Amino acid sequence: MQSRRGLLKAAGSAACALAIPSLVSGRAEAATDALASPRVVRPALLREALRAMERHQDRFAFRDRIAIADFSVPSSLPRFHLIDLESGAATALLVAHGRGSDPGHTGWLQHFSNAPRSNASSEGAFLTGDYYAGKHGRSQRLIGLDATNSNALDRAIVIHSAWYANKEMLSTHGQLGRSQGCFAVAEAALDQVFGRLGPGRLLYAARL
Repeated sequence: MQSRRGLLKAAGSAACALAIPSLVSGRAEAATDALASPRVVRPALLREALRAMERHQDRFAFRDRIAIADFSVPSSLPRFHLIDLESGAATALLVAHGRGSDPGHTGWLQHFSNAPRSNASSEGAFLTGDYYAGKHGRSQRLIGLDATNSNALDRAIVIHSAWYANKEMLSTHGQLGRSQGCFAVAEAALDQVFGRLGPGRLLYAARL
């Protein structure tokens, strides 16, 4: 695992395209070490995400692509990983966490919550749902599959874009703004996220 200084040095841009070996669906343990690297996604976190996909396999219509939100690193770094398990392509983007998870606005997620009106991020496995137009514009519903995020649908925890998740925030504030618990990405990144992820797939969020 890289040190914090090493992570900061590696964060030269808000998005980075990477190449990873292909992963055979259902062979999580065997493929994880080859797939994971500190520049893509941390091995322990990837293992947990793949285990979650196996645990909830009946809920996913597609097992070819997943998203992993690594909340162990600050909001100033690309930590929303879009991973194509078949082609081996991966992209890391900026993503905001909830203000209830970081009340002091430090840029680091301090804790998770599944409680209504907590404005906090939740951890665990999510099933990506349908698209709709809401108060944040185009958004994608998320269904929480674990006890730690079971209220996601009722809390309206979704994927959407926001100005406070744009990379320009880093030059002026050194960190992103905070959401109400949603996975808020840069306005320019929303099409990419929707195009790469789509409904019926896994989004896994954790801080390991």
